[in-house]
Amino acid sequence: MQTENAAINKAKTLAEALPYIKRFFDKTIVIKYGGNAMTDPYLKECFASDVVLLKLVGMNPIVVHGGGPQINELLDRLGKKGEFIQGMRVTDEETMDIVEMVLGGQVNKEIVHLINRNGGKAVGLTGQDGNFIHARKLLVQDLQNPANKIDIGQVGEISGIDPSLIQFLDSGDFIPVIAPIGVGEDGETYNINADVVAGKLAEILGAEKLILLTNTPGVLDKSGNLLTGLTPKQIDDLVTDGTLSGGMLPKISSALDAARSGVKSVHIIDGRVEHALLLEVLTDAGVGTMITAK
Repeated sequence: MQTENAAINKAKTLAEALPYIKRFFDKTIVIKYGGNAMTDPYLKECFASDVVLLKLVGMNPIVVHGGGPQINELLDRLGKKGEFIQGMRVTDEETMDIVEMVLGGQVNKEIVHLINRNGGKAVGLTGQDGNFIHARKLLVQDLQNPANKIDIGQVGEISGIDPSLIQFLDSGDFIPVIAPIGVGEDGETYNINADVVAGKLAEILGAEKLILLTNTPGVLDKSGNLLTGLTPKQIDDLVTDGTLSGGMLPKISSALDAARSGVKSVHIIDGRVEHALLLEVLTDAGVGTMITAK
């Protein structure tokens, strides 16, 4: 049985959440789901229950997920080595088939199942559904020779998002769960970085918050200290001196673009912490790094 003090502490936590519930009622919160929170069974349950709770108290969570570890696992089983350039997965035709199978099938369906099992009404989507994520081929700048562009296969950049499907689902109290696959003009599919999709979707929907789950406490300086708040100038300095590199680059870029495009607050948080989502949205403490436009 709970002690009286434990019960009182729980009541205080609930009371602390009330102003945040009022503040974010009927607001859109776009969540990029990735990292350990997607692979650890307990953290997966925590995430699913957090999303359902946010929905039940009147917020509009939208989940965009990655699936890098799951894609790597299948590639390894098939004897195919994954390759990355500037944090982007090189995606030939065979790899694209695997990406579609893992993201649009295995991973998406598992997240939908977890949310529904916790009492939500989740619907799984890729950008192919209703052609709502329009994409074109992404060419990456060659850092050794900036005048050149590198073709990394069926990797896309977003040319447009039609929000009507998401808005329709939201009006029916469904929770959209989106795999980051886009569609080109001729129907070709593109693998798009999930951070980029989450950021652009937050912009288009005028989201209150964009939350990016990662495998670090947030953005760290070279000494490993957490940077709780960052401006564009500080981010440029961290990229220039090499503090930010690899997979953190698209994450930071999409976060900054969202902040500059009117998303009220953008957070990079530690998905390894249980109930990290609730800590960020419903408590005074918050976790991770907040990106601001100025």
